[in-house]
Amino acid sequence: MAGDAAGCRAVTAYRDPIDIYLLRVLHTLLVEGSVTRTAVRLNQSQPAISAALKRLRDIIGDPLLVRGKSGMVPTERGAALLEPTMIALHEISRIAMQQTRFDPASSQRRFRVGSPDYLNILFVPTLVERFRRAAPNAALELHPLSPDSHFETALEEGQFDLVIGNWPDPPARLHRRDLFTDDVVCLVARTHPLAGRPVTEADYLAAAHVAPTPYSAMQRGPIDTHLSRARLKRNVAVMVPYFSLAPALLAKSDLVFTTTRRFATHHAHTMPLAVLESPIDFPPMQYYILWHARSHLSAEIQWLVDLIAGAM
Repeated sequence: MAGDAAGCRAVTAYRDPIDIYLLRVLHTLLVEGSVTRTAVRLNQSQPAISAALKRLRDIIGDPLLVRGKSGMVPTERGAALLEPTMIALHEISRIAMQQTRFDPASSQRRFRVGSPDYLNILFVPTLVERFRRAAPNAALELHPLSPDSHFETALEEGQFDLVIGNWPDPPARLHRRDLFTDDVVCLVARTHPLAGRPVTEADYLAAAHVAPTPYSAMQRGPIDTHLSRARLKRNVAVMVPYFSLAPALLAKSDLVFTTTRRFATHHAHTMPLAVLESPIDFPPMQYYILWHARSHLSAEIQWLVDLIAGAM
């Protein structure tokens, strides 16, 4: 009996060193860099946050935040804990949250998707057909990505729900679902001097090219990224703001357009254009959907991700 009582006391006395409250305080402190702002955000008193910070320092064995020129800054250990605490809090919320089942048929939500315009003609008709059938009371907005688009900020602030892209190095902080890969070819007028014969690297670099304006200020396009890494430079004679303009320009000029096989094949079937194999060994283009952690647990967003993947 005495042994059982001691065991019960041991179990009763045991507590996890870091509870959910301390995790939330730690994450908010690392984000805000201020005891005062953390107290306001968590609706706590400053002494309570200061006491929690002291407990965290004792448990972790690190100051976590130290004084800087313009406030508190995280130590190396503190900075390294930002992502793990964010993930832990998301997973805890996922366990605790009783998510209601999403019914697209009754949803009145407005969904906003950022997408490069060259994909629109290939999948938007199918996407809209399926969206309208499944969610007749909801709305879908497709927004073009422009050079001054900061898509990561737009996702973080809720201006976009999803972004479709093919950048070689997408931000690792965003969630991602791969869609498909496509190889790179050249598209020219059927009367172009390069049509109907093998194109050499010298031919490609000497030709006059039409290229789209980069649709992200933060990311170079995959074509120029590869050429730069290979220390090659093409002659871009014309730049256009929309991919959809390029095929019309090709039909009446000596320009070359480097694009994906799906896009090139589609327009070669409807216009007097020819698809040429690229002499440059471009890596296949990987297309994917990106979304922010703020909406990762949303049943509505995951439904839209599945709908887009199916339409692709």
